[in-house]
Amino acid sequence: MDLFVGLDVSQKTTLISVVDANGAQVWHGACRTEPAIIAGKVREHAAEAIRIGLESGSLSTWLWHELNGMGLPIVCLDARHAKAVLSMQINKSDRNDALGLAQIVRTGWYREVKIKRFDSHKIRMAIGARVQIVRMRTDIMNQARGLLKLRGIVLPTGRPVEIEQHISGDDDPLAPALRALAQVLASIRTAIRDLDRKIRQLTKDDADCRLLQSIPGVGPLTALAFVATIDNPDRFRRSRSVGAYVGLTPQRYQSGETDYTGRISRCGDGLVRSYLYEAANSLLTRVTRFSPLKAWGVRMAVRHGGKKARVAIARKLAVIMHRMLITREPFRWSIADAQA
Repeated sequence: MDLFVGLDVSQKTTLISVVDANGAQVWHGACRTEPAIIAGKVREHAAEAIRIGLESGSLSTWLWHELNGMGLPIVCLDARHAKAVLSMQINKSDRNDALGLAQIVRTGWYREVKIKRFDSHKIRMAIGARVQIVRMRTDIMNQARGLLKLRGIVLPTGRPVEIEQHISGDDDPLAPALRALAQVLASIRTAIRDLDRKIRQLTKDDADCRLLQSIPGVGPLTALAFVATIDNPDRFRRSRSVGAYVGLTPQRYQSGETDYTGRISRCGDGLVRSYLYEAANSLLTRVTRFSPLKAWGVRMAVRHGGKKARVAIARKLAVIMHRMLITREPFRWSIADAQA
């Protein structure tokens, strides 16, 4: 008998629902959110399962890799699509959600989320941790600037703050606070240097990152974040789809007589999108050597303004970077390079 399974996952408990090919519920139950326990329940009540579906979420990567490694036909469903289908339920409950997920995988009315490799997730998390630490550094320096203003010391913005230079004697009420901020800031700066050193080493060891850095404006962080996000370039049939994947294509709304194009969707990985924007800005403002891409961006900036030009260049960079990963060709600086 063809069986289909839906998993409604929470941090502690997973609800399991099994339906047959006609949509009738065969079994439902609950267990702890542990891959081995979930696999045991599925094999006990749905050994002939055709598909097992769970929504994308914080635990989906771990569960997908573990259950897939055990030989189960697990698929990860786009949470936005699943939410739209499950919203048709009158009564919202975990049991009904598990049943609804089972019906979704039975009918095939879903969009599967491609789960990236663990190595790509680790790299992406390391880059994300660096971003958070850099924000902490900025917050601490701003806090120190605010305290020093009580003494009439106004430090320029956009420059590193050396708090130690402004710590006076212990009789100053601000001295303990400034000394604590200085210690934390020194620790954060050390952590950022260590992470930067690790990221540079990763980009040197990775052939894809070295290839992408041949693009003007693309540095180690942009290349590494892009490679970790894309993971497998072959999963995109067209390079143009990458622009939409990272949220750099405009939204469109059409209904009856209404039809307009809005701002970019901002879907996907916001960190990669911001790095691509920074690379586009660097290409326009800092790279002196001209290329067809820079010339196109300059013309775009003249017609539509700098911000729109940077967004457009960022989208083009995403498409070019994906194409380079497919063809393994370096960046083409001139038309002659393209014809060679």
